[in-house]
Amino acid sequence: MDLSDTPEEEEFRARLRAWLAAALPGLPPKPPPDDWPARRAYDLGWQRRLHDAGYAGVHWDASPAIRLIFLEETEKAGAPYVGANFVGLLHAGPTIAAEGTAEQRARWLPPILRGEEVWCQGFSEPEAGSDLAALRTRARREGDTYVVTGSKLWTSHAEVADWCELLVRTDPEAPRHRGITWLALPMDTPGITVRPLRTLAGSAEFAEVFLDEVRVPVANRVGDENDGWRVTMVTLSFERGTAFAGEVVACRRVLTELAAAARGNGRWDDPALRRRLGRLGAEFRALWRLVQWNVSAAGTSGGVPGAGGSVFKLRYSHARQELYDAAADVLGDDCLDLDRPWTLDRLASLSYTIAAGTSQIQHGIIAERILGLPKGR
Repeated sequence: MDLSDTPEEEEFRARLRAWLAAALPGLPPKPPPDDWPARRAYDLGWQRRLHDAGYAGVHWDASPAIRLIFLEETEKAGAPYVGANFVGLLHAGPTIAAEGTAEQRARWLPPILRGEEVWCQGFSEPEAGSDLAALRTRARREGDTYVVTGSKLWTSHAEVADWCELLVRTDPEAPRHRGITWLALPMDTPGITVRPLRTLAGSAEFAEVFLDEVRVPVANRVGDENDGWRVTMVTLSFERGTAFAGEVVACRRVLTELAAAARGNGRWDDPALRRRLGRLGAEFRALWRLVQWNVSAAGTSGGVPGAGGSVFKLRYSHARQELYDAAADVLGDDCLDLDRPWTLDRLASLSYTIAAGTSQIQHGIIAERILGLPKGR
């Protein structure tokens, strides 16, 4: 595989670099991590700038190579992360693009790209996290409306969201994976209660969501009734296969900063630390190649990543934790100071072997769908 840039890709890279160099100095200061209304406004403002400059649709409409160049260059330049736009831009939007009707795509996709609406993810429940098919939030149909009752947990960005990608059980008598439906829920609908959850790092980007006789139009269903598990696999393929791609570049940047910090405080003299950082450098280079492979494979299969995304998610989760453990060694006693670089990132990294499907779930997917091993009993 030739991974060098074509003339078209070189032109795109140079144009994007020039635009970033001009746009980034004019950004307002980034809001504090615990002020999500301000962070929503900041993230939507950046998305609007991308839209007006012609870069908003890169994640969906561009070739795999152009998408990766965009991720590479924005991370290297220190551009804002997608932030509150994460679910809409990298989960719900691609799912609607792949599975939605023409009317649904016209209604929901442009506002995501223009930075006008934020989405949250209503999948996990108190007793249905990794075992997502055990979800119990019920939706009974009354004519052209679903009436939804239940609760969701770890709902990303619910406190500032306009819409929620919501999984509900529409046929409680069907086998677990066959009675689920994927709905788009307006978050201003009567009957919704949102309670933010504060994380170990002190922020509140997750929430509990309680649904009490919430009425959702049948027109907001993506895919067929009771076919939501298949649609959900599309969503999770994007989440595990491509949504973390930009973070690999960020980790490589952090690794370079760690090496510089270690040289500055004398810890570089430790050969074990140097070997550790060198191994992590090789690992993140390999992960970036895996990202390139996954994105290219998705481009030849209708844009939906395959089970290879679980290979990436599994190894990336652990590599990220190892990176920030190494950061703690470089910082020494300062790793307990929440105002020091990498400390909050280290706390956040602890969730990566749980978020977007636990490592145990990824092992099962790889065993069954890639290696062809039988299901466990």
